[in-house]
Amino acid sequence: MTRKPTKTAAPSAARANAKVSVVARSDEAPASSRATRAAERRAAIVDAAMEEFIVRGFTATRLDDIAKRAGVAKGTIYLHFKDKESMFEELVRTVIVPVVAKLNALPPPTGSVRDLVEAFASNFLKEVIGTRRGDLVRLIVAEGPRFPSVADFYYREVVSRGMAGMRALIELGIARGEIREKNLARYPQILVAPAMIAVIWQSLFARHAPLDAQDMLRVHLDLIFGERRTT
Repeated sequence: MTRKPTKTAAPSAARANAKVSVVARSDEAPASSRATRAAERRAAIVDAAMEEFIVRGFTATRLDDIAKRAGVAKGTIYLHFKDKESMFEELVRTVIVPVVAKLNALPPPTGSVRDLVEAFASNFLKEVIGTRRGDLVRLIVAEGPRFPSVADFYYREVVSRGMAGMRALIELGIARGEIREKNLARYPQILVAPAMIAVIWQSLFARHAPLDAQDMLRVHLDLIFGERRTT
């Protein structure tokens, strides 16, 4: 009588595969937790750096102060950033760049170019004036001349993108006949001047003469596009 061969290999392989899956899942979980904790520490460091830079200025801020405010060891900072400048660049990327990026992400205007410019500028003023973003911009204006690399980075990441977006809108306004002064395309800085004036005025003179930045913007746009017609 012949015995039928038994199939023992398949169950063994299945058990082995099951063990591998369990081990893989257990490895993935700690890795995911570590990544989450690292991201949280990085965010805490960036938040602390922003507070320290605004309170003390770029020059006077020390990594020890940032570490203390973030609740981490000083050595932990070096796991994420090589120095103060790279930390400041991260601040600009996370706090300022997204606001300016909205300009280049605007859809083609279905209404007037003025409406599009006014909507973006109004939103920019709301998100910057009287906020930590405004404090950061003032810090760059104040300390940029002493730290050319910081100013250069800000120009590349923020100013040049904002100017390109504004120039494109101006050229569209000229093509549509909404803007009569064609030379404005050469100086898009004129279009965004109220925003910079408002940021600086807020920190220096607001307690003496409060500024209605939104109303100033509307007057400024009247000078460029002409007064709105009222029906």
